[in-house]
Amino acid sequence: MPVITELPKRILIVAPSWVGDAVMAQALFKRLRERHANSVIDVLSPAWCGPLFSRMPEVDSIIPNPLRHGELGIGLRYRLGATLRDRHYDQAIVLPNSLKSALIPFFAAIPLRTGYVGEMRRGLLNDARILQKSRYPLMVERFALLAEERNDPLHHPLRHPSLSSSPAQQEAVMKKLGLAPEKPVAIFCPGAEYGPAKRWPSEYFAALAKMLSGQYAIWLIGSKKDRDIGEEIRTLSDDACLNLCGMTELDDAIDLISRAAFVVSNDSGLMHVAAALGKPMVAIYGSSSPGFTPPLSEKAVMAKIELPCSPCFERVCPLGHFDCMMKLSPEAVHASIREIVR
Repeated sequence: MPVITELPKRILIVAPSWVGDAVMAQALFKRLRERHANSVIDVLSPAWCGPLFSRMPEVDSIIPNPLRHGELGIGLRYRLGATLRDRHYDQAIVLPNSLKSALIPFFAAIPLRTGYVGEMRRGLLNDARILQKSRYPLMVERFALLAEERNDPLHHPLRHPSLSSSPAQQEAVMKKLGLAPEKPVAIFCPGAEYGPAKRWPSEYFAALAKMLSGQYAIWLIGSKKDRDIGEEIRTLSDDACLNLCGMTELDDAIDLISRAAFVVSNDSGLMHVAAALGKPMVAIYGSSSPGFTPPLSEKAVMAKIELPCSPCFERVCPLGHFDCMMKLSPEAVHASIREIVR
């Protein structure tokens, strides 16, 4: 009998714009590799998420998406789609739920265009699927399910994201930033792009830094938008920590987090990065819920106060008291740290 080999399947993934969602998308890539071992997986990605996809071995190439977050840009999307026609993709999988995110695969004339129903885009997706939210509550499940045939259930076990970071990459960023810690490193990620309701108070991070400073070198990591928050924490902690917020690109942050003994993070993109690097971690939740976007790691402990008003998923506390974060004390988070490093 002749051996039948599967022809390579060429797949274009339209990636999410949020860092955390981009990390969780790797579960989809892993499942596609299981189903189509010889497939080519390209990712159409915003520039700021590109470093993440470069650390995922399942991704063959990254196509920069020049459009800004929220920009319609019909003409630019048409031109980009037209340039992709020569790649002869067999399938596009569109992860964002917006209409505009489905335009480029449509303009690229990709024959199978898969994604969930949303924003009146049934005409753009010819494999538009209805999401059963109660059956698949986790974002990572919803992404991975798109690797299956229509109406097939989610394959288990679900493979968690796992980013790569080599010792050479870690040493390079340490040298670039002039870092040579004499103690084990603890990393705090005090930012949260979504809004202040997801941020543990600066004074609590500062108090925690004071508790840990005798045993650990403490680094604050975040974006340029988090620079002022980092400075506030550094000042309140009496210089018990080093503020690196705004001094690192995303690939730098990946390599620095790889050097950490543990991480303390708000529910943010960097929380998901730390989980994908397998770091022991305390993940702090306020207005959001680990029932939707938990850190996908057995080494993560969730720190959360259960309140009738939480999770509200608002950017700013709608009741004005911010109890979901204010009642989560530094001592409680310190106890969780002792649990993960035991």
